[in-house]
Amino acid sequence: MTVQEIDEVKAEEFAGQMVGLLNNALLSLMVSVGHRTGLFDTMAIEAALTSDELAAKAGLNERYVREWLNALTVGGIVIYDPAQRRYHLPAEHAASLTRSAGPANLATLAQFTSLMGHVEDGIVEAFRNGGGVPYSAFPKFQELMAEESARVNDAVLIDGTLQLVDGITEQLRSGIDVADVGCGQGHAVNLMAKEFPNSRFTGWDFSEEGIAAARAEASELGLNNTTFEVQDASMISASNAFDFITVFDAIHDQAKPDVVLQNISNALRDDGVFLCVDIAGSSHVENNLEHPMAPLLYSISTFHCMTVSLALDGEGLGTMWGQELANEMLNAAGFASVETKTIPEDILNVYYIARKH
Repeated sequence: MTVQEIDEVKAEEFAGQMVGLLNNALLSLMVSVGHRTGLFDTMAIEAALTSDELAAKAGLNERYVREWLNALTVGGIVIYDPAQRRYHLPAEHAASLTRSAGPANLATLAQFTSLMGHVEDGIVEAFRNGGGVPYSAFPKFQELMAEESARVNDAVLIDGTLQLVDGITEQLRSGIDVADVGCGQGHAVNLMAKEFPNSRFTGWDFSEEGIAAARAEASELGLNNTTFEVQDASMISASNAFDFITVFDAIHDQAKPDVVLQNISNALRDDGVFLCVDIAGSSHVENNLEHPMAPLLYSISTFHCMTVSLALDGEGLGTMWGQELANEMLNAAGFASVETKTIPEDILNVYYIARKH
């Protein structure tokens, strides 16, 4: 066995990288706590606060708030004035951490850290024996994804996303048949149904919990043009039934994505359009080296998207299935024309606009 010489400078640089990784991994949990407790939102509307003042305004325990503040101070997120014992969240930081930031709020993503950690034992087992961790092992995933998608859809679905599809807004106002596959808690469907009362909307998802939440929101909004059904996307049997079909970040999770795409093609009328929103990235890892969120996305893939598919003996596409493969699969499903577009408010996704002709 030969002894490999070590470049001490590179070794030290990498050790520093690892220290940063460990710091940031735990700091992400503190960011998640700050989002869930509303601490960031409270700090954003005040110039500076002591830990006592912040705890009182947020209705939280001061000792925990103080420790949280100190973690974020040494982590470079919060600024501390030791003379006044006051903590300040700069506006430039609040722009990525508060609910008022809308689609720019990255604190929502920090919640996935603990969710993924919860299933680590199952993932390790799958590494050793194959298979996957089932969707049922992620009790909060539906809730987190609903929050994540809502922050984008509330801001841009009607006036941004739909504008990418030529002529669709006019058709929706006149009245057409629309389906959303993998609708989750149905918020996107309900937003469209409220905006376009002349159109008829169907939401499908295999989660009974998600469909129940979708129906509840539709009832609360007084909508009478929505239908939500518990449906496995691989078992959709509709034919020539819809003018517009949408999928928001759901194809890469499917056990049988090729079957799902073919079912969507079959369900779409010949002159209809399919809007498929999915993760922006390449199918080839070498093309993702400069992707700013590639480590997060490959990790989420391993800990959720890929493994839930493999748990069903599925294809296991993974989060970063990429635009090259997506285009191939859309073409194979019968979509002869596929455009890809983006919107500046959504840094995670690419928008595929697919037609049969």
